[in-house]
Amino acid sequence: MIDYIFLTGLFGALILVVGAAWPEGKDLKRPMKSVKNWLFAIGAVTMLIYALLNYYFTGGAVFFAFLQGFIVIASVMMMLNLSDKVDIPIISLTGIGFVIWSLTLFEGYTTIIFILGLVGISLGYTLQMGTLKRSTALMLGGALIAIFSYIEANWIFFWLNVFFAVFSGYYVMRMVLLKGYK
Repeated sequence: MIDYIFLTGLFGALILVVGAAWPEGKDLKRPMKSVKNWLFAIGAVTMLIYALLNYYFTGGAVFFAFLQGFIVIASVMMMLNLSDKVDIPIISLTGIGFVIWSLTLFEGYTTIIFILGLVGISLGYTLQMGTLKRSTALMLGGALIAIFSYIEANWIFFWLNVFFAVFSGYYVMRMVLLKGYK
């Protein structure tokens, strides 16, 4: 029998990996015209559906639903092209709230790894396109979520974030080596 929950996650993960690998477009001032951003947004919504189905029907970690909900919010902020002065405080304060909440749920200190990764990816989504800080935040956030996913044995989120971190790291290295970063 086909596992539709798994296929939903696989499909969403593939969209996000393609988004991470996709080069930044030439028009960095209009995020809604960016194929990369649309892949991020569509992938985030698909992964939110997967995370909710996985939580409700198979007992998966609720933190993955938090992650994807937070990423969907960050995607909306990214597409609206809000100033970094607006979205960084919103994402940071929400992330701090998640850290505090995770400690009250206390499923272990590994949850803090997850929350820090969540904040990193969310900041990466909302920061200005084509910048070193955006790619670095996406790389570090993806790596932390991959570590948490490994601990939780959620292989869709693990491999998604491994590839996400690797592709984001590629763009970090490329910007640093070419010294064409902002």
